[in-house]
Amino acid sequence: MINIGVIGYGYWGPNLVRNFAEASGANIAAVADLDPKKLETVKRRFPAVKVTTDFQDLLKDPDIHAIAIATPVSTHFELGMAALKAGKHLWLEKPMAETSLQAQKLVAEADKRKLVLLVDHTFIYTGAVRKMGELIRAGELGRIYYYDSIRVNLGLFQRDVSVISDLAVHDFSILDYLLGEHPIAVSASGTNHFPGTPENLAYITLFYESGTIAHTNVSWLAPVKVRQILVGGSKKMITYDDLEPSEKVKVYDKGISFTDDPKQIQEMRVGYRTGDMWAPRLATTEALRLEGEHFVDCIVNGKVPETDGHLGLRVVELIEAATSSMRGRGETVYIQNKRKAS
Repeated sequence: MINIGVIGYGYWGPNLVRNFAEASGANIAAVADLDPKKLETVKRRFPAVKVTTDFQDLLKDPDIHAIAIATPVSTHFELGMAALKAGKHLWLEKPMAETSLQAQKLVAEADKRKLVLLVDHTFIYTGAVRKMGELIRAGELGRIYYYDSIRVNLGLFQRDVSVISDLAVHDFSILDYLLGEHPIAVSASGTNHFPGTPENLAYITLFYESGTIAHTNVSWLAPVKVRQILVGGSKKMITYDDLEPSEKVKVYDKGISFTDDPKQIQEMRVGYRTGDMWAPRLATTEALRLEGEHFVDCIVNGKVPETDGHLGLRVVELIEAATSSMRGRGETVYIQNKRKAS
């Protein structure tokens, strides 16, 4: 049984505690938070769990094997490094750090101590994204032409991070999982409509060596919540609507073809193909539960997490590049491709 301590019981912490409490092979041993009222809630829901306002109590407890950190991103590096140096396996919320240098140091520390470092990019563990990845890797879509995403809603406004770190971070991790390659360049534009606050709207374009282009629109200023992705390939295309109660993923046998045949070129050089649409069956296990059990499995069996520190680092690099481009009014930022071969 892997005993886990959770630091932070604010917005996401309760979800972590609930899923770890129900995950096979895991046990919630303690929760730390600066707010005593939140700890009272923990005690009512989980009477057997220890609570404290001092996170050091969790690090000093020899019976706690792993630490999950669900605090503001500005605290991730300090808390994460302290947990690793205390010999604890580490679960970090996304983004894993404020800067790529901090992320690199966390990855190096975990590698040096042979500890599991998992970054909570939850979407990669959803049935929808895993099915999309399965179809792409099986060659069902053919060559991937583009990825187009809209991820908007009204709020929640963040004071410590921009909309890129809050929302585009999901697309960065999904793209990494689906395409298996790191962008070579990024261009972004965006703005903050309220002086003194982080950017609340952004349009980001990512360019890949394979020729794939990806675009994501993220905003905290939309009148409705939209979570949609479109992936276009040479053979088939996929739509993904995360707000759909059923049939979140749909596969369309649609596309175009070109001909250079002199006999046909006079009639029509472009051919349009319209076939069937089908909605594949998706796994229904809650993503966070699957991720939690994967974390435990990695600790017990010495495996590397699907969303390890190297993925977390690549995502932070994209956040930095997109932010730099945005503040340069769309200036293209080139990225050194450090992705390890899968």
